[in-house]
Amino acid sequence: MAVTVRFVGSGDSFGSGGRFQTCILVDGPRSRFAIDFGTSSLIALAQQGIAHNSIDAILISHLHGDHCGGVPFLLIDAMLAARRQRPLTIAGPRDLPRRMAEIREALFPGSHVMTPKFPVDWIELEPARPRDILDLRVTARPARHTPETNPTSLRVEVGGKVIAYTGDTEWTDDVAAVARGADLLIAECYFYDKPIKWHLTYPAIAAHRAELGARRVILTHMSREMLAHADEVPEECASDGLVVTL
Repeated sequence: MAVTVRFVGSGDSFGSGGRFQTCILVDGPRSRFAIDFGTSSLIALAQQGIAHNSIDAILISHLHGDHCGGVPFLLIDAMLAARRQRPLTIAGPRDLPRRMAEIREALFPGSHVMTPKFPVDWIELEPARPRDILDLRVTARPARHTPETNPTSLRVEVGGKVIAYTGDTEWTDDVAAVARGADLLIAECYFYDKPIKWHLTYPAIAAHRAELGARRVILTHMSREMLAHADEVPEECASDGLVVTL
């Protein structure tokens, strides 16, 4: 069975215009999962008419403070709880449950509003130790950004294919190890208004693309309109509304 990767786009959240969050939806042989559930990803799914109950797992590359780390779980609780009919697997950096408890308390002191009302299987990813999740094999490696984000890069093997996700990170040897030889390399690449200021990830990918051997490179958040203002980025890297079959 083919593996399908869909870049759903993002709902507008906190005035971001949808530029800073992209929901990556992956259909494997026996599961549907999302990579890096960002602040407005659940809104994006709702806008696209995608059934939340169809998602089996969420893979999170980093926890980024109250704004990016807490809101997804508030949305999960608010939008999924009433209709969730089966357990949900959430996998992310080490210390994931404790970190989420801290975020919940920071956002809503003394409240249980962010406690999911359906079964959640929390899986803490240890660097360089593969974990089997449904029909996925996930390997996380450390990445450097800021101390509090605890970020990782994710290498996901599903249906005989490899999807690499660099996350919101600087380029390190660990990130390169995740990206090397992937069927699809997804790089989180921000766009900070004109003039374009690329996130650090893409220039490194461009410099090392030949040795990485990645068959396809996609930049999250990158519409063709944005790419028109960036001559150094090939159009094939655009992610808006893209569906890739591996």
